[in-house]
Amino acid sequence: MIREGVDCVRKFTMLGLHTTIRKFVTSTSTMSVAMKNITVIGGGLMGSGIAQVAAQTGHNVVLVDISEDLLNKSQNNIHKSLERVAKKKYPTSPEDSQKFISETLSQLTLNTKVEDAVKTSDLVIEAIVENLDTKQKLFYNLDMCAPEKTIFASNTSSLPISEIAFSTQRKDRFGGLHFFNPVPVMKLLEVIRIPETSDETYNKLIAFGKQMGKQTVTCKDTPGFIVNRLLLPYMSEAIRMMERGDASCRDIDIAMKLGTGYPMGPFELADYVGLDTTKFIFDGWYERYPEMTQFKTPDLLSKLVSEGKFGQKTGEGFYVYEKK
Repeated sequence: MIREGVDCVRKFTMLGLHTTIRKFVTSTSTMSVAMKNITVIGGGLMGSGIAQVAAQTGHNVVLVDISEDLLNKSQNNIHKSLERVAKKKYPTSPEDSQKFISETLSQLTLNTKVEDAVKTSDLVIEAIVENLDTKQKLFYNLDMCAPEKTIFASNTSSLPISEIAFSTQRKDRFGGLHFFNPVPVMKLLEVIRIPETSDETYNKLIAFGKQMGKQTVTCKDTPGFIVNRLLLPYMSEAIRMMERGDASCRDIDIAMKLGTGYPMGPFELADYVGLDTTKFIFDGWYERYPEMTQFKTPDLLSKLVSEGKFGQKTGEGFYVYEKK
């Protein structure tokens, strides 16, 4: 009886040990899938932000755009952004601040040739114009020249990942990485799976997001993913409240900030993002999903955009801004 008890304890002890080892191996293997060589295609606001944070977190980054002038502009923007980050990170040490900037920039290279930029890539992140045909053509070409191991991801906020991936032969190595603007500040990263995305690919994308210092959330390939699926109907209803004369844009903004704790009201947010960009997303979604009337572009938004009032970047949108 005693011997049976000892054997039972030993068995459970070994089972616990095996479980611990298995968990450790799983954890270790998850860490080992992290990707080192990153290619970011598109040097605009989102692409340069993604490239900056990837470089900051120790990745080897190649930033790609169609001309050296655009790339130089992107590099200058990244340098200015790094100066702001360094000032907060090392407020009393100019030496450490400069070292941080230099080390980050040393992780970044510029290239106008996509074929060369992806030769050693573990991950390619696309951040170009929100046009399905353009994205499909890009990934079709990438599929021809990127190594078999390379994972593809799109930063799209409004197009289905599955339709972008349709032009490739590596749907199991395809997903969405939806960063938020400004990338160096916003902590959220939506990781999007299509039905074909393998577990290995998904785990690598999650691990990459964590290496970038982001809080990752997972979503299926549904219109707008999580944030924009909830955000656009909210912004649409706010605009329609104003159109009906229910309340002013200022009072709606104040109500949502103080009543819900949002850092910006819907009109402040729309002006910050850009009314042209906001309208573009509304138009694209409603054209694709006409049955979803909450995505129909509000008339007032269309009117402001037609008048060239895009928000903060033009000095006028829902609000008027002082010119700097």
